[in-house]
Amino acid sequence: MCLFFRVIGVTLVSMTAAATPAPPLLVANASGFYGDRFAAVHEMLTEGRVDVLTGDYLAELTMAILGRDQLGDPGRGYARTFLSQMRETLALVMERGTRVVTNAGGLNPRGLADRLTELADGLGLEPRIACVTGDDLIDRAEELDLGTPLTANAYLGAFGIAACLEAGADIVVTGRVTDASLAVGPAAAHFGWTPGDLDALAGATVAGHVIECGTQATGGNYALAAELLREGRDLDRPGFPLAEIHADGSAVITKHPGTGGAVTTGTVTAQLVYEVAGARYPGPDVTARLDTVRLTRQGPDRVLLSGTRGEEPPPDLKVGLTSLTGFRNEVEFLVTGLDAGAKAAQAERQMRAALADRAPDDLRFTLVPAQDPHGDTQDAATARLRVVARDHDPAVVGRSFGAAAVELALGSYAGFHLTAPPREARPDGVAATHALVPASEVAHTAILPDGARMPVAPAPRTRALTGVAEPPLPEPLPRGPARPVPLGLVLGARSGDKGADANLGVWVRGETAWRWLATTLTADLLRELLPETAGLRVTRHLLPNLRAANFWIEGLLAPGTARREGVDPQAKGLGEWLRARRVPVPETVLAEVEQP
Repeated sequence: MCLFFRVIGVTLVSMTAAATPAPPLLVANASGFYGDRFAAVHEMLTEGRVDVLTGDYLAELTMAILGRDQLGDPGRGYARTFLSQMRETLALVMERGTRVVTNAGGLNPRGLADRLTELADGLGLEPRIACVTGDDLIDRAEELDLGTPLTANAYLGAFGIAACLEAGADIVVTGRVTDASLAVGPAAAHFGWTPGDLDALAGATVAGHVIECGTQATGGNYALAAELLREGRDLDRPGFPLAEIHADGSAVITKHPGTGGAVTTGTVTAQLVYEVAGARYPGPDVTARLDTVRLTRQGPDRVLLSGTRGEEPPPDLKVGLTSLTGFRNEVEFLVTGLDAGAKAAQAERQMRAALADRAPDDLRFTLVPAQDPHGDTQDAATARLRVVARDHDPAVVGRSFGAAAVELALGSYAGFHLTAPPREARPDGVAATHALVPASEVAHTAILPDGARMPVAPAPRTRALTGVAEPPLPEPLPRGPARPVPLGLVLGARSGDKGADANLGVWVRGETAWRWLATTLTADLLRELLPETAGLRVTRHLLPNLRAANFWIEGLLAPGTARREGVDPQAKGLGEWLRARRVPVPETVLAEVEQP
């Protein structure tokens, strides 16, 4: 019954808004991950106007960190940084009438809400605090066939946040919601959107996706940074982003005047193609069509997102699962000069023999060749044999593992030495995976400032998620002269992780370059350029409006986020590796790129 009346109330607000359009809503972001710039909350509150301040603290791995916190203390499980930030700025929040929406509640949103209440009491302040719960499914993991994870959290949508704000909350604390929901919820409350306002919800979702990772939208981690530096932009301390959201869901991405960084169509595109798969970007409230988004530069540091179409969301919610993966230890042998392969092989044989009685579950040997075995310095002539041991029993990979390496010191290869003495085993981190559960199985609940509990119904209409047919290719460029250059001269890129998979988004700036990119950089060519992807399933998704392509690379990060061996377990540098590869590029494309 209360849901019925709530829908009626929202409809009336929407009708009023149609007669007298509500002003744009200025939504700011002050955190893109747990550990982001502490001062950003104070900066965003003091450097310019903000209607709603959001903070995203929950990367996939963060949930496991919070889960481990709770193993030691059930009262923990939230991002304590946020509490410290509020200790410094809560008076400012109340003075300026800024509303705060954050997922810093993690695994314990009610616990964080209680700590905030205690903090406010101590400061003599009386904010109205609400929270959103229902995402935590750990107690139902067996029932829902989710295995035995450390954490299991459904990605909730925006309407729980909206209900809290409509009830007058000054601060809304959530657990796991989609990152974009932190912006969509305030917009839905402000404009009176209902679940049927799909295009508006989709537009706000895209805006929320752009600002969710903080300064990545304002020049941080930007592949084409040289262009911004030539313009005199300060990229050492970029300002955090703002989304000026309008009643139809369109939004202008900007930042406070005078702050560092830049907002350009390039910086916005870079974030749009980050951590997405295809043209359909699904969420609990709407599926946003990324292939409909249009970017328009409105002026310095102002980029309009418009034209976004929305579809009904899928019937299932994504559930993020994390699990502890035992313990690990490692040792590194230094192998100098000649015959590095034979020396490393001897060390491997000796280590395997020494560990034979209690062999770890997983024992891996990786030889990193020297720059030059005949190099001008010893460092350049030294290879590294890295040995990583994993086991569920910490004793198996504890000091005895390292001791086995030390015992070889006087009876192994010529020039034997190690980088460090033996040490104790340490937790092996986590594996992050995903599952799907019907939205109807998740008790999405808004706990309002007065303590009342409001159930939030799932989307009334859903649509199964399907792929989008590749759009027609542009006309290929006529044959002509070309020269080998690094791809980074022509295109920008950004990459990242989703469990065991990786996404790699690329974009170009001109129409000639787009014709070349769309007809040349295929999934097959990507496999040739990036040997790590050979044999993997790679799917290309074209986004012509953005002059962008996204590559979804399945299994690149297996067995899962942060457990892959190598220098880049989360694929953060994969895009830059692609940009460093040389390919023949037509002179007509290079001429377009080199235009002032």
